[in-house]
Amino acid sequence: MNLNASCISCIVGREEKRIRPLKDEAMKKDYMIRVLHILAEDNGEPAPAKSIHLKKLQEEMLGPQPSWRETNRSYNLMMLKTEKDLQEKIAAAKDPLAAAMLYARAGNYIDFGAMQDVSKEKLEELLDRALSETLDSQTYEDFLQDLKKAKSLVYLTDNCGEIVADKLLISQLLHQFPELQITVVVRGEEAVNDATLIDAREVGLTELVPVIGNGTAIPGTYLPAVLPEVRDQIKTADLIISKGQGNFESLHECGLNIYYLFLCKCELFTRRFGMKQYEGVFIREKNVKIKG
Repeated sequence: MNLNASCISCIVGREEKRIRPLKDEAMKKDYMIRVLHILAEDNGEPAPAKSIHLKKLQEEMLGPQPSWRETNRSYNLMMLKTEKDLQEKIAAAKDPLAAAMLYARAGNYIDFGAMQDVSKEKLEELLDRALSETLDSQTYEDFLQDLKKAKSLVYLTDNCGEIVADKLLISQLLHQFPELQITVVVRGEEAVNDATLIDAREVGLTELVPVIGNGTAIPGTYLPAVLPEVRDQIKTADLIISKGQGNFESLHECGLNIYYLFLCKCELFTRRFGMKQYEGVFIREKNVKIKG
């Protein structure tokens, strides 16, 4: 979907905050003008795709940017410590697959791209109450029917840490649909705290199913930019699970058989879906109706 006015405002604010500590006002002004030029270029790119151009500008004018590797590792390790407990709760649930989906959705909170602050306490709260939440019943029924018919599923991940919960969901899918061929797609390069192959290996996801990088550092899945072989695999999959806001923004209106699973974290998404912050969405691509 095209770049939204709210996203433009958010990006501009974030970039201004990035350079605020600098003392060279002329350079800061030039930087912000170039940010505005990037955002003003109407080439149909969604907000996540603009990050590539902004990253190049940051490196050109501000120098190498800090890596997210240590942040990713800390959240991967934190979620791995909860893995056994979550696994036991999923196994004890009346519907283990639905329970796994609720935990995977709650894990979508770990998003430094959509929010200024990510609290470990808030994450624990969301995980604790995950099983008291619900999935849209009609969407879930459609999902189950598609799973029964599907031969291939592509799982598009989002954030570090969150992929531990994704791993638990994928384990349930494999258990209940052992003939289903599942391929996981992660980011090809570092994109804020989004999961890459390093994270997938770190949490043991690569030992469960094939995991491939999409070839880009875009915090989403923008089909024109991903590797051709990844694009082909996504387009030919019988079923797609898409995690996170960035994947939704870059895929919505593509016409594929996608089930989106995420938390509404920023003001734009709470308005789009008529929900409170941190409420969860589970919706099918063909049924999406947003308010703007």
